Amino acid sequence: MRPTLRFLALVLAVLGASQSRADFGIPGFELVHTVPVETALATPDLREPVQVWREMFDAAKKEIVVAQFYVAGEPGEVLEGVIDRLEAAAARGVKIRFLMEDKGQRLSVPATLERLKKIPGIDFRLLDYNKLSGNGIIHAKYFIVDGMQAFVGSQNFDWRALKHIHETGLRISEPVMVAKIQAIFEQDWQAQALLAAGKTVPVLPQPAEAFDITQKAFLLSSPRAWNPPGVGDSEEVLPRLLAEAKSEVRVQVMDYAPLSYAPGRRPFYAVIDNAVRSAVARGVKVKLMVSNWNTEEPPIDHLKSLAMLPGIEIRIVTLPQASTGFIPFARVIHTKTMVIDGELAWVGTSNWSGGYFDKSRNLEIVLRDKAMAARVAALHEQTWTSSYAAPIDVMKHYPKPAKAAP
Repeated sequence: MRPTLRFLALVLAVLGASQSRADFGIPGFELVHTVPVETALATPDLREPVQVWREMFDAAKKEIVVAQFYVAGEPGEVLEGVIDRLEAAAARGVKIRFLMEDKGQRLSVPATLERLKKIPGIDFRLLDYNKLSGNGIIHAKYFIVDGMQAFVGSQNFDWRALKHIHETGLRISEPVMVAKIQAIFEQDWQAQALLAAGKTVPVLPQPAEAFDITQKAFLLSSPRAWNPPGVGDSEEVLPRLLAEAKSEVRVQVMDYAPLSYAPGRRPFYAVIDNAVRSAVARGVKVKLMVSNWNTEEPPIDHLKSLAMLPGIEIRIVTLPQASTGFIPFARVIHTKTMVIDGELAWVGTSNWSGGYFDKSRNLEIVLRDKAMAARVAALHEQTWTSSYAAPIDVMKHYPKPAKAAP
């Protein structure tokens, strides 16, 4: 059987087996997905984050630690019920530590912030990650319960991420992985305390030898200077993973651009783009799927340039607006995943542009598992072949995307 047919057969086998179970996963890892309402997309074998988050918070006995970019609830929407579970946990005596990016206050809903801060016994702190890395943020979205299970994904602590945005994450119970995620939280928690006291946060010693990417499961994070032992550097490892690709790479991100963010300008950042172009030059087929938010200038010009290379396909996904009317910062694909050769799955929190892998706190889970790779690839294929995805048109002038207002 040819490799392509073998891969398709594996995808079908995984999906067929999943129909008889409530969720899809492999030992230690459950794939969790948000299907935007009022779309033709469907993933009945994947649980939604609302169900998983509530279950995890309800199971807490000692401590819940949370790290988020921002928080945004809406009366009558699903995030309110999630916060109910945090309040119930606190009432049971569970300790809650909540770390949020200082800049995230501008994006947060004040009422949600106040409700969280009023949870009895909660230790709610703000960390200005810019003071650590320079022009960086806490962009990771994760939490850990009792040091035994964790959730990492593209979902922000935002009601829209639980209903109106295409999102993907992982519920993790594998002990070594959970411990490493906890170590990242403790590092940033300590950094906040040091900065609040007017002290400097020392960088962590990094091993001289290259990170082992042959492991079956490993954690990557950024920025490298504050990664605890055993955690790989996202910026260094991503190009190495792309360099080992032999036949096909599938990528889904909200934004892709060889550009960084700086006051008043977009400096060139070639690390990821060079690795993608190198893979294409070796004959690897690349299927890159981005959101319609990626059509603003100058990122769209770089995407058009990339699309001119033989062997790469780029599709832009535009989700329909909700029947209730325009919702700011919603109705978009926000998933950050990659599949290499049908054998390796990447699920993370970073967009693929400068500032995410080099300046900001992000987490990426990498699994060398054919079943997980097949399921993530099938998730990619579902949107890729949907009516919402269209090949990039290098001759088209794309209008500025409406994010905050129509």
